[in-house]
Amino acid sequence: MEIIRSVDWMKQASRAAQSAGRIVGFVPTMGALHEGHLSLVRAAKRQCSPVVVSIFVNPSQFGPGEDFEKYPRSFEADQAALEELGVEYIFAPAMEHIYPRGFATSVRVEGLSDKFEGKSRPGHFFGVATVVLKLLEIVRPQFAYFGRKDAQQARIIRQMAADLNLDCEIVVCPIVREPDGLAKSSRNVYLKNDERRAATGLFRSLDAVRKRIEAGEHAAAPLLEFIHRSIAAERLVTLDYAAIVDDDTFEPVHILRDNCLVLLAARVGATRLIDNLLVEQRDNRFVPSL
Repeated sequence: MEIIRSVDWMKQASRAAQSAGRIVGFVPTMGALHEGHLSLVRAAKRQCSPVVVSIFVNPSQFGPGEDFEKYPRSFEADQAALEELGVEYIFAPAMEHIYPRGFATSVRVEGLSDKFEGKSRPGHFFGVATVVLKLLEIVRPQFAYFGRKDAQQARIIRQMAADLNLDCEIVVCPIVREPDGLAKSSRNVYLKNDERRAATGLFRSLDAVRKRIEAGEHAAAPLLEFIHRSIAAERLVTLDYAAIVDDDTFEPVHILRDNCLVLLAARVGATRLIDNLLVEQRDNRFVPSL
């Protein structure tokens, strides 16, 4: 495994691999890797060789008062985990290589970026889209892998790739969960013992909604009302938003149709967590999956 810190060096390695007829896969991360990230790496390894994993904590996607400075950083442990999986390249650029002096460009995906996570975290998706576009241009992979836990982010990246005619397929992979259902997240390390127990309330709410949908409830209002009641019962959890949206437009729906997402964001103590439930329409029935 090779650790690359130079943009030019990363470009050369990736272009050389493609010139040799190889398929480059890319997993962008901010490090503090957990099983969710590693599942993306495994998916990449099944399709691609070489696989590039970036580790870069991107300041432009953190808002004022958010956790950029204390965001978990564990490069040596990340390196060991990626080496065990047979990753060929870690791309870990210095800040000044991604945002050199005088950097003045940002990427805005209209409409999709202004709601839900975009509304709660103004500017967040401009920072995400900008850094992801830069990374995709540097690595130029044939495939790039993202997790469904960040469903709105993944949708924005897909839109950006389509709009800008990027020669890269965006692959969205399933959520990976703890045994008690909590979605894997680098921010889970912030949770204290009582907060960690309370955080499973997000999963329990979504799982109960899953069962209600399977039992035939297809109206959004009662499902959302149930989520609000369920989260309100968790003393340490404060709901930011709950919504049921079309998984393409992210516009709210009143009755389940086509493919939908049940979105959830909440603070558990001081830690902000997100989760979602995918509801797919198959053979005239709705199939929800966590």
